[in-house]
Amino acid sequence: MGQLTLSKLRKSYGHFEVIKGIDLEVNAGEFVVFVGPSGCGKSTLLRMIAGLDDSTSGDIIISGKRVNDLEPVKRGIAMVFQSYALYPHMTVFENIAFPLRVEKMEESKLTAKVGEAARVLQLENRLQQRPGTLSGGQRQRVAIGRAIVREPKIFLFDEPLSNLDAALRSEMRIELTKLHRKLQATMIYVTHDQVEAMTMADRIVVLNLGEIAQIGAPLELYHKPANLFVAGFIGNPKMNFLAVTCTAVGPEGITIDYLGQTAVIPVDARPGIEGTTLTLGVRPEHIQMGAADIDLTIVPSVIERLGASTVAYAQLTPGEAENYCAVLPGGAPIRVDEPLVTGIRVKDCHLFDASGIAFERRVDLNNLDIDSMGVALSL
Repeated sequence: MGQLTLSKLRKSYGHFEVIKGIDLEVNAGEFVVFVGPSGCGKSTLLRMIAGLDDSTSGDIIISGKRVNDLEPVKRGIAMVFQSYALYPHMTVFENIAFPLRVEKMEESKLTAKVGEAARVLQLENRLQQRPGTLSGGQRQRVAIGRAIVREPKIFLFDEPLSNLDAALRSEMRIELTKLHRKLQATMIYVTHDQVEAMTMADRIVVLNLGEIAQIGAPLELYHKPANLFVAGFIGNPKMNFLAVTCTAVGPEGITIDYLGQTAVIPVDARPGIEGTTLTLGVRPEHIQMGAADIDLTIVPSVIERLGASTVAYAQLTPGEAENYCAVLPGGAPIRVDEPLVTGIRVKDCHLFDASGIAFERRVDLNNLDIDSMGVALSL
């Protein structure tokens, strides 16, 4: 297993800086996911770790050794790409064995390594087939097997499930999670899909414009986002944001006013914010039908019936795009263009200052009750 340290890592193309001073520690045996929107720098960062792209400055340290000047093959890493990159004329056995043949490994040892990788990946009965006869998920497992036989210090995955359909992606997420548990290997995984990030990671690194927006366990990012970007990125449908005014600060939290309704949000206050405009955030799955601490009467313009839940979209301001979303029970008796009273409980609220930084929520992540858990990504 390998430990990875990135220190003040930067990457520029001319005057354009893509990676802006990344500091990161990945522990041995950890499953870390880089996630963020397109163009945030996550794939570039992974390629720099792999040695496929040079860094402009900073250090990449694997298991205590600086590897900036080492070729990819000498870094102790194995990379699985979005495309399977399999040799179509070779059998599954030969595709998995290829990096070992390059190293001129003894045949008996090579056969044993390929056999063990095939057993782990449930490919024993496919070893004499060629890639063209395999499903997408099986091809991806072959690509992973080719990485496993090298016994790398760190596995790198660059959006490996993007080419699969939704059902296969779900299956492969489970397979990769089981594989990590079985190998106890260090894995770094890049994706733009927050479902993959939330369901697979020990820790998630959220990237935005070449910088780290937040690092944390999945539920930490869900319940305690550090800023508006993370709050809006993690969760599906995305968090609702309402402009509110701070009217008072006290030991119980921050008192806000929203359209004449007053509520105390249980967050840690800061001095000098009275009278300022803040942003109140609430996740769609935490909105209830009927009155609560803060009430909003909406007129749904779109309703999605998903069986277990019903999603209602509405405009808070006439003429604007749908900017309010509520996830309600599956049998909710609501209709398009008919007024609906929805309620927000203060204990479910997030609060952000004028610069988008979150106020600390008084939520104990180790003692969450079932009502506060929510459903981060089920839709």
